[in-house]
Amino acid sequence: MAKAVSQYFKRKLKTYEIFVRVDPSDFTGTELILHPDGRVEKTEMEFDEEIFEDLAEDDFEHASALEFQLLLSKA
Repeated sequence: MAKAVSQYFKRKLKTYEIFVRVDPSDFTGTELILHPDGRVEKTEMEFDEEIFEDLAEDDFEHASALEFQLLLSKA
């Protein structure tokens, strides 16, 4: 069985940005927080089936895989 393609989201707040990668096949992923000083905080996450609705409700937008991977390389 082919693995589902990860989906990427972002949200900009007043003082930092949040980026989220979600693997829809098992609802795991990674959250990156970009702080104003350029520091990137990484957290491995486990989501539930409602993650996409939750992200939409919290005003997350779709992000590019490249943007996420560039930040991940700094974490």
